[in-house]
Amino acid sequence: MKRTFLLLLSALLPLLASAYDAQIDGIYYNFSGDEATVTYRNQYGTYSGNVVIPESVTFNDKTYSVTSIGEDAFMVCSRLTSITIPNSVTSIGRSAFEGCRGLTSITIPNSVTSIGGSAFTYCSGLTSITIPNSVTSIGYQAFFGCSSLTSITIPNSVTSIGQSAFVDCSSLTSITIPNSVTSIGGSAFRDCSSLTSITIPGSVTNIDSSAFYNCSSLTSITIPNSVTNIGSSTFYNCSSLTSITIPNSVTSIGDSAFYRCRGLTSITIPESVTSIVNEAFSGCSGLTSITIPNSVTSIGDYAFYGCSGLTSITIPGSVTSIGSSAFSGCSGLTSITVPNSVTSIGYQAFYNCSGLTSVIINCPNVGSWFSGLTSIQEVALGETVTSIGGSAFSGCSGLTSITIPNSVTSIGGSAFRDCSSLTSITIPNSVTDIGGDAFAGTAWYENLPDGVVYIGTIAYKYKGTIPQGVQISVTLKEGTTAIAGSAFRDCSGLTSITIPNSVTSIGSDAFSGCI
Repeated sequence: MKRTFLLLLSALLPLLASAYDAQIDGIYYNFSGDEATVTYRNQYGTYSGNVVIPESVTFNDKTYSVTSIGEDAFMVCSRLTSITIPNSVTSIGRSAFEGCRGLTSITIPNSVTSIGGSAFTYCSGLTSITIPNSVTSIGYQAFFGCSSLTSITIPNSVTSIGQSAFVDCSSLTSITIPNSVTSIGGSAFRDCSSLTSITIPGSVTNIDSSAFYNCSSLTSITIPNSVTNIGSSTFYNCSSLTSITIPNSVTSIGDSAFYRCRGLTSITIPESVTSIVNEAFSGCSGLTSITIPNSVTSIGDYAFYGCSGLTSITIPGSVTSIGSSAFSGCSGLTSITVPNSVTSIGYQAFYNCSGLTSVIINCPNVGSWFSGLTSIQEVALGETVTSIGGSAFSGCSGLTSITIPNSVTSIGGSAFRDCSSLTSITIPNSVTDIGGDAFAGTAWYENLPDGVVYIGTIAYKYKGTIPQGVQISVTLKEGTTAIAGSAFRDCSGLTSITIPNSVTSIGSDAFSGCI
């Protein structure tokens, strides 16, 4: 794909090329004042073989000092095998050697202070390069696609590593970042699949997004106390990473920062972090434990999705929200406690947590987070719970008993539907609203005799069938306060019902199908 890109580039770019001022000994120049810049002819791919750039050239009886290699000067010169750059050159322009696949090594003189963006992009034959102490920054995509580069030394003069500077340097095994560097750009070492270790100096304050994306051979990394931000997807798919220390200086961890770091077994999040963002540890299947500090107030969508090795986790009382699918697929998790600080939990937050047997819930409103988890055997609801939502525990066939505290006032439709092993239910009189089929399919309900089933003062359901042609009249007992949703649904033989003055509400579909 890269080869096709370069061939197309070679074919199309001649149309965009600019003119040169002079050609001297096979090298093309543009002049400005007393200075000369190396450029191309009227198309890219001009140079081949060994090229020696002189310190000065004379044209029309005037001598010019060669001070720069211009933008695109040697672009797509795939037959260029070596080049000598004189000490007079102070800058290497953008894309100066892009696509020079025949270059195996290059020496940059101490006179050079800047290396432009994409300067050596796709120099796939380049195995080594020395960056002199005079260079202060490594530009955007400077060594992008230098797939044969095995090592590089960044001098102490460099203060920043540009975005995508070493992307796809797949042969690079190690790199030393000096103390002079204060920032590592986004995707700086992305797809450096052979990189096994790296030391980030204490001078770095920011690691931008995707900086080490897909560095699949990276086994360990130390983040210094100077770093305040770990960008999104920074260590995405660093599958060999076994340990990492996040210092207290870090205040934010970006989305997918440790996505699919399958080798990670444990991690401690410092007190300085206030939120665990979307997909932060998603796919970390080797993670067995994690400590979430009291500073964290939110757990994002898919934060621990697919962390199948996670056996326990404590959600601190500071957390107010848990995102959708936050713990989905955490099949090794056996118990979970939801604190009363939590006010919202997203869709399928605990979906497919197939090992979950014990659940303690203290938050006010219980949603359908545990629906369909057949492994759940025990549910403890705290006195802080005020409502049990629709389908909250639907399909939890391993649940045998439940005690609903006095604080609960409503139970949603199908809340315990198809909890086939549920034989014991304690429901307080505080419950004033019960949704349709809340207990349908439970052993408790199936074992009740035919007739009106009461839960506290609520006419919950008519147990049994009233087929058309069988005429039955029902009189609700005095003191009944409500008729639950779907209570007499499809009782086609019901001919009359007497509702006492004590009833204040009739649920949806209560008499649907009573023809």
